[in-house]
Amino acid sequence: MASPFTDLLGWVVIATFLSSAAVDALRRGRAGTGPLAPLRRRLDGLAVAPERALATGGWGLFAVFWLLLFPHFAFTQQSYVEGILSLAAVPACLYAGWLLWNGRDSLHVLSRAVAAMGVVYFPFETVEPLKHGLIMIVTEQTGWLMAQFGYQPERVAGPILGYDNAYLFTTPEGHGLLFEIVLACTGLGSMAIFVGLIAAVRAPLGRKLRALAVSIPIIWLLNVLRTTFIGITFGNQYLQVFVDEVLLLFGSSDPYMVSFFLSDRVISQVLAVVALVGITYLVVRQLPELVTVIEDVLYMITKEEHDLLSALDLPRDPVETDGGRRPGDETSR
Repeated sequence: MASPFTDLLGWVVIATFLSSAAVDALRRGRAGTGPLAPLRRRLDGLAVAPERALATGGWGLFAVFWLLLFPHFAFTQQSYVEGILSLAAVPACLYAGWLLWNGRDSLHVLSRAVAAMGVVYFPFETVEPLKHGLIMIVTEQTGWLMAQFGYQPERVAGPILGYDNAYLFTTPEGHGLLFEIVLACTGLGSMAIFVGLIAAVRAPLGRKLRALAVSIPIIWLLNVLRTTFIGITFGNQYLQVFVDEVLLLFGSSDPYMVSFFLSDRVISQVLAVVALVGITYLVVRQLPELVTVIEDVLYMITKEEHDLLSALDLPRDPVETDGGRRPGDETSR
């Protein structure tokens, strides 16, 4: 992440959403004489559902999180796609919190998903052995795949992390080009998204495992193909087109970076969005419960309700809407 403060804020967001999920699970539990029964009755007697208040606060903190990350993505990383998405996430998070506060309880599923995503992602961001191990695996596989295409650059220590995680290419003119594998190159973010979504819905374990089996291996394979494509393209300067325009667009004066900007910041990131949409479709075929989350996101964008079960010809019976209320439903709280 951009700074230790954003890491800390990320953990606070996760803790807030997890607290909301825990309170929600407690209130859904059966009333009785167990040790938690008095606490459950006290929670039920509150004027405002505490899980709703916690989740709403979590969305507000999540908006601040993305706002603080925008300069990092847009200016430090020079990633226009990630910069635009992080900036767009700010009003989206605030709107999600507002909808949840005003009764769209199905957004509790998305709130749980964000918490689960963070639980998967942040340990690799903050625990050095985990980060090092994941990066080295991707580095090894990228080097192996480049070798299958006939490219064998020298493997060296990366200047950013200091691991043995970079490949040094040398142009015919003798100029060195360094391609370093960092955490953002591992596909962890995309994998965390799907693990979080799959973990958040209430569905049988068998179908959840099938959904994971459909998504995670595909993401891993596509990501290694992506790092291999970027390494070969950048290392051999295969995309040196519109040099002046690309340098102006990315605020750079180094013409050798044009192939990197085009292969990584443009082509790979656009294709990644397309791939995520396709993987989402495959996962929903295995886990129709996820339509609740997708319909909520579509409602936030269009302000219209959508019936994706009918549109995608998916079975309606297995799907749980989490017991949450949407505007217009008769159930309360």
